[in-house]
Amino acid sequence: MADQVILSCALTGAVTTKKHCPAIPYTPVEIAEEARRAHEAGAAVVHIHARNDDGSPTWSADTFAAIQREIAARCPILINWSTGGAGPMTERVSHLALRPAIAALNMGSMNYAKWNAAKQQFAFNFVFANSFDDIVAFARAMKEHGVKPEMECFDVGHTNSHKVLVDLGLLEGPFHFSFIMGVLGGIPATARHLAFQAEQVPAGSRWKVIGISREQWPLAMAALSLGGDVRVGLEDNFYLPTGEMAKSNGELVAAAAGLVKLSGRTVASVADAKKLLWPSGGGNQA
Repeated sequence: MADQVILSCALTGAVTTKKHCPAIPYTPVEIAEEARRAHEAGAAVVHIHARNDDGSPTWSADTFAAIQREIAARCPILINWSTGGAGPMTERVSHLALRPAIAALNMGSMNYAKWNAAKQQFAFNFVFANSFDDIVAFARAMKEHGVKPEMECFDVGHTNSHKVLVDLGLLEGPFHFSFIMGVLGGIPATARHLAFQAEQVPAGSRWKVIGISREQWPLAMAALSLGGDVRVGLEDNFYLPTGEMAKSNGELVAAAAGLVKLSGRTVASVADAKKLLWPSGGGNQA
């Protein structure tokens, strides 16, 4: 089990559109078809944002419910809802009542930006605010609904913020961390920084890397050598290791599965992932 790798796939995100990449899914059926492709390629978990049919983001619980039904009709993959981004907290937690296996929990605030060096201007630039009050409230909602928090950490301080949740009895082991790397304002996307992040997690925890854009592949290789898991997907990166734009999330997962094989480790099935994330059972993983 120690050599198994949980592959996650972030299917769509909330910002990018079909104009950026034609394979970005919008509707519940499109998202579910991408989940199926990711599962068939080796993913055990899919991370999901909901979209309206025109591609705009939505927190509609009905839309999340439709996505959940469509995925369940196609494959047994574990579902990880997003709770991050803009919007009132009541909207961002309402879909937890659908009892997904996992939900993302942003673990701290940061400046969040993308710099366009050619134009000498920011493509976007805002403060990504996640106060401890909000972090605790999200964690309480996840515990109430039996959802496992995936603690998303954009910097080193975020990784250590989990100690507050442990003191409050809001986390159950093994803890589940994600290291997002490559966002301007967060930790740099290097193997050296990833190794430092990995050293911060408590023994027995699961952690994975989320590399943004073309940094996805070198960081995936670093994570595999360090004993971590890997997330790929069109939310984070459109391009295969060859530089060719992916035609589906399944192509990105297949490339990640190939790296796992080259590393000498094995891809965890959904059943394997359940044992790794819930060794004592419980939660919504059944």
